[in-house]
Amino acid sequence: MNNYSWLEQKLHKFALSSQFMREVTFDFESTSIAPSSKTGDHVFITGLARSGTTILLNALYKSNIFASLSYADMPFVLAPNLWSKISFNKKNLELKERAHGDGIKVSTESPEAFEEVFWQTFAAENNDELGEKFRVYVGNILYKYKKERYLSKNNQNIKRIELINSIFSNSKILVPFREPIQHAYSLLIQHKKFIEDAKNDNFISKYMKWIGHTEFGPNYIPIYNQNLNFPNDLEINHWVEQWYLTYNDCFQSLKNKKNIHFISYEKLCSMKDYWFQIKKLVNIEKPYDFQFKESKKDIPLSIDKVLKEKVMSLYSGLNDLDLL
Repeated sequence: MNNYSWLEQKLHKFALSSQFMREVTFDFESTSIAPSSKTGDHVFITGLARSGTTILLNALYKSNIFASLSYADMPFVLAPNLWSKISFNKKNLELKERAHGDGIKVSTESPEAFEEVFWQTFAAENNDELGEKFRVYVGNILYKYKKERYLSKNNQNIKRIELINSIFSNSKILVPFREPIQHAYSLLIQHKKFIEDAKNDNFISKYMKWIGHTEFGPNYIPIYNQNLNFPNDLEINHWVEQWYLTYNDCFQSLKNKKNIHFISYEKLCSMKDYWFQIKKLVNIEKPYDFQFKESKKDIPLSIDKVLKEKVMSLYSGLNDLDLL
């Protein structure tokens, strides 16, 4: 986003800022394409931001059996087929570090989480209408990439796991989790970074708002914002509390769902067999490897003692869940 030209910024505003434009492009694309019937054996990755969702997305995408939105689909992410026909974008495989400054490098062909634009656009629909539109949307993406399985990474889907499970009941939903103090610290650092970056470039705030990126930064909206013990989002305990509220809710309501699986970031980075189990879980038969690298920092901040005990107990419970 920090490399967009003036013209590209205006194009993003035209395509993404208007509810009317988003609906029109989706409707035009959907009436022009008749997606073939698919199995519904899709994979949805969702969890708090900074939990390893992007690296897991990249690892599964490397199998080349999934369709996923990519940077090349921006800014008309609700009409990827139409945009591919009228745009002059050429494949650019040059890797550049993304704006997060976390060492993850991307190109225009890299998969990314732009699905939230869909959910923002049709948030007012009832669940039946929303579900039908989402099936069409996924079909449009599959049609463009000539695949039968969809791969989604959207941190915001942590709020709608049950809905997605009802729409695609044959799919797998993967919920990565990370050691809570490390995770909270990573969120805090990213939150402060994007707030500062947005002060120097107001396009950053607009862009993040358009794509529904409210997980941290200038447009931050807590997933849980009622009766918080730690409401100050510039302090680490706020993020530790959000970790607990989010994953405790998921743990209590989803741990016995057969197609919803909690994925340990630390195990993924340290145990090769764990990665092979995930491949088996999502029916990837293609033999290939992927390099995972754990990010771990020294944390010079004070954590509330009672809160720390709660999150570490929950973290232990999540780690005890069977993957398969």
